[in-house]
Amino acid sequence: MKRVLVVLLGFGFLAGCGVDGEPWTPTMGANIGLGSGGVSTSGHIGVSNGPISISVGGGCHRHGCW
Repeated sequence: MKRVLVVLLGFGFLAGCGVDGEPWTPTMGANIGLGSGGVSTSGHIGVSNGPISISVGGGCHRHGCW
């Protein structure tokens, strides 16, 4: 899992700096929600270029995280 994450981040970095053509725009987001079930959090990182977007994310609700 760690190796896959490193490879994906490496590709994201190369795409972001424009080595393979037009640069991709990095994206990142985080959410915090409060509801009757408790507090939940989630986040994602990724890259986008026009209509194409690739992202990886996860979340946490009470005790089960990512």
